[in-house]
Amino acid sequence: MDSSMKSRLAVGTSRIAKSEDGSITILALFFVLIAIVMGGVAIDFNKVIAERTQLQIAADTAAHAALYTRTKNDVMASQDQALATVSSLLPVSTIGSVAITWADIEFGNWDRQSATFTADMEANDAVRVSAEMSDIRGNPSRNFLLRIVGFDTFNVNVESVYSTYYPPCFTEGFVAELVVDIQSNNSFTDGFCIHSNDYVSLNQNNYFEPGTIVSMPNLNDLDMPKSGFEKNDGLQTALRSGAYRLRLLNDLPDIIDSFWTGEADHLPPYVYAGTPYTVSSSSLAVPDSNGNTRYKGTGLTPEHFEPNSVNRYSCPGSGKVTFEAGVYSNFVFVSDCEIKFSNGVMLEDVVIATTNSSITSFNTPSGLSIGRDDNCAAGGGATLMTLGGFKAASSLNAFGGQILAIGDIQFSANANGIQGVSFQSRGMIDGTSNMDMGYCQNQGMENVYRAPYFRTVK
Repeated sequence: MDSSMKSRLAVGTSRIAKSEDGSITILALFFVLIAIVMGGVAIDFNKVIAERTQLQIAADTAAHAALYTRTKNDVMASQDQALATVSSLLPVSTIGSVAITWADIEFGNWDRQSATFTADMEANDAVRVSAEMSDIRGNPSRNFLLRIVGFDTFNVNVESVYSTYYPPCFTEGFVAELVVDIQSNNSFTDGFCIHSNDYVSLNQNNYFEPGTIVSMPNLNDLDMPKSGFEKNDGLQTALRSGAYRLRLLNDLPDIIDSFWTGEADHLPPYVYAGTPYTVSSSSLAVPDSNGNTRYKGTGLTPEHFEPNSVNRYSCPGSGKVTFEAGVYSNFVFVSDCEIKFSNGVMLEDVVIATTNSSITSFNTPSGLSIGRDDNCAAGGGATLMTLGGFKAASSLNAFGGQILAIGDIQFSANANGIQGVSFQSRGMIDGTSNMDMGYCQNQGMENVYRAPYFRTVK
């Protein structure tokens, strides 16, 4: 080999040794792998987040449906309803048919202080729903890109806990679907609530103690004079925005209907279930204070009623009946009459219900006392239920008293001595002037009718 050939061979060998073509190929593969991993993290992680969100919505929906149904049904029916409600939210192709099963729906109790759920399938005030996408159930979240590097699936688990609660406005306060109209010179103490799903109307010289609530969906709808805040001490601090579904009034026809047959579901603790006693309005012979027999008129008196029982009465002729003055206690009365309460009627531990739909299906000239004047002691409360309206001309007293009306609730001047009161109307509430609304901090209100509301707590 000549010297020139050796020189050319040496140069070629040097070029080959210095070539980086192979290393560039390896580096490119490395970057491709990184891109796949990064893309997989972005795409598959976002997919997991989307599926987890969908799973959480399904769990929340199932929990609400289960607890709502449980208020009137057994455990199995409530679980079935929950699963049926969320079936469209759990597509089999992506989430599978076993993300939520009967075993995942547990009823129990919720402790607000410790924020803990305790399972108890006999309870109906809380529910816990678990939802899962996992290898064990055969429905894991399957990756698109990460499986190239060995990550085939992710497991996804969520939980939802719903609990019942009772808004304070429905235990003590005025709640109306339409306007709550309060005029002048009224006083409302700490804890009392005035709520309208429409708006609240006020005049002036009303006092709202700190802790009072005045609420409506849109605070701009508040109706008051230009000097309203200056002339209504404490009002501005009391204002809240919000709306409520009037669940109890929606159930009112069914509640009243159950009284006609003496069913146990809605009876107060002082009344036994069973066949109702039929009240007769015929003249009633009773002994007077001297032991002599005297006869009452055609109006109803305390002596007409069977204690600790459901009493029923259908109106003849005019469709009206009068409660004469006296103390009425320890019974449920259901009727289709327009009912007048004479001056001096006192209702204590009674429920009086009518299907009459007149705007004055309950009416009184003055002096009606709903509940016992006992300074918020336990017991002694009374409830009036009507598919019509209530009207008191003056001097309405309520002590642990409740009025539930599909129509309007109207009570005129001097409704003093009100202490522990729950008025709910699907119409309007008109309270005029010179009222003194006391608050019993729910004491003495243990037998008022309430409907549970539902919220997520975890």
